[in-house]
Amino acid sequence: MARNRNRNRAHTQQLAARTGAKAPAGKLYPQLVEKTVTQTRMDIAKMKQAQNAFRNAEYPSVHQLYNLYDYILDDAHLTSQIENRIQDSLGSGWNLKKKGGDIDQDLTDLHQNSELFNSIIKEIINSRFYGLSVLELDWVKEGHNDSQLKATLLPRQNILPKSGTLLYDYTDIKGVNYRELPEFGTWILEFGNPGDMGLLNKAIAPALFKRFAISCYSELCEIYGIPPRVYKTDASDPQAVARGKRMMQDMGSAAWFIIDTEEDFQWAKGVTTSGDVYTNLTNLCDNENSLLISGAVIGQDTKHGSNNKDQSAQKMLEKLVLADMAMVEMYMNTKVMPALARIGILPADYEFKWEIAEDLTELWTRVTQALPYYEIDPEWVKDKFGIEITGMRQQNILNPGAQLNAESFFT
Repeated sequence: MARNRNRNRAHTQQLAARTGAKAPAGKLYPQLVEKTVTQTRMDIAKMKQAQNAFRNAEYPSVHQLYNLYDYILDDAHLTSQIENRIQDSLGSGWNLKKKGGDIDQDLTDLHQNSELFNSIIKEIINSRFYGLSVLELDWVKEGHNDSQLKATLLPRQNILPKSGTLLYDYTDIKGVNYRELPEFGTWILEFGNPGDMGLLNKAIAPALFKRFAISCYSELCEIYGIPPRVYKTDASDPQAVARGKRMMQDMGSAAWFIIDTEEDFQWAKGVTTSGDVYTNLTNLCDNENSLLISGAVIGQDTKHGSNNKDQSAQKMLEKLVLADMAMVEMYMNTKVMPALARIGILPADYEFKWEIAEDLTELWTRVTQALPYYEIDPEWVKDKFGIEITGMRQQNILNPGAQLNAESFFT
């Protein structure tokens, strides 16, 4: 297998060297100015400011909005929802096939788990969340002689989507129009709607409110988690005050001390709330982002959850994943595959196709329903369900009306 993979890789590189387009000398990504982004407290006012800057018709600025996206993606719940949706697509199988022909298994095996295809597929799906993804393809040397074609995401902070302008420094107002470059469409690929802010725009407010709720909750725990201690003494007596400070500082789990009859020590009454208001706000924000990204709240509401609710939620997520896969297939066949053919990585008449997993339970139900009326190919049953059929058998005498049930068969 490894020998075949190396032979296919060598053949691909020879094909690219013989028929592919020559890589441009002036790459865009190395010319970008790297900026240091300082994390500061974000609020709704900064969200509105970033959105208005993005929508500015004369002098648009997008780096504030995309820096805000990076800020809210520190939220573990939001990140997990996005990753679940992306990984469902990346974990699905796909094939490279000749248009109107059979699957090229060797070419599929070569690129199935390649960094190039995984990067492209991931950034196509990310265009749903960010609004736009612009990739630059380039040959990257690995080792002594081997070079691999890789896709690099151009930072979204440096791209003005509506005008197609790449800013070398995102604080500038002028740059290069990458859509007018000869490399556009071959070495530079664009995915998504240029005027769209993506789904993350709607996730900003819940993520910011959640941070506020957690911050207030932690402050509540810090102040009222342990009831404050009150020590009453003669404040005009320096020795009494010093003795009281020393006793309060040394007080631990097993501490004791002796006080005067005129002095008094007691615990202050703590706050009556347990922080339910912050817990409810945090759960509300998590549920909002779950509905936004996954279409439902899946496996998180343990108090009011049920198996039926989770199954319905999973079906909703599956529909969104199928929509993502359809979008990936469309972009792969209209933009990526022609570009890779011009570079020389793939033949010109090939297409990308997902492998849609079959519902074996439903298929087995149909097979058992068709058995009394039609003959089923034993080889097909073996390939599809893994059942070795050796011949016909007599009808079950003890229970002649018994039939195979799909649910009992697969469980």
